[in-house]
Amino acid sequence: MFTLRPETPDDWWEVENLYDTCFAPGRSALSSYRLRDDVPPVEGLCVVARDGDGILGAAIRYWPVLVGANKALLLGPIAVHPTAQGEGLGSSLIRDTLARSAEAGHKRVILVGDAPYYARFGFKPLQGVVMPPPTNPDRVLGVELVSGAWQNTKGPVSKVETPKG
Repeated sequence: MFTLRPETPDDWWEVENLYDTCFAPGRSALSSYRLRDDVPPVEGLCVVARDGDGILGAAIRYWPVLVGANKALLLGPIAVHPTAQGEGLGSSLIRDTLARSAEAGHKRVILVGDAPYYARFGFKPLQGVVMPPPTNPDRVLGVELVSGAWQNTKGPVSKVETPKG
């Protein structure tokens, strides 16, 4: 049995190690990572799943982005440790964090992923939303947390600049 809870600063490097385990070594070269560079993830929406012994089984993170002039959440990465795959942890994390996102007042979530997998969570291909290249436009998906949130939301996806200082 796994327990979901918000990621803490103490989890950071263990989560990074999980991502390194689950993804190719060049994962940070992906264009979606340019949207995350020097931007803190959204507190309270980054969640880990730990078993009864405290072992990390899965993790998910969200980042603030802009689509045109509209705020959105960028989901990803999400990873499930190979020894915990097939137990529904990924689905649990997505459902839990989408609910947390809606409760926190967010309107829309975007990701780059496999449409058949993410469709079960309400994600659909987005028209007129352009991720930084090279990104396959067929893999740019979004879900509305508020009805109509994607209706007039178009344009390039850009990084949210955080104040330095």
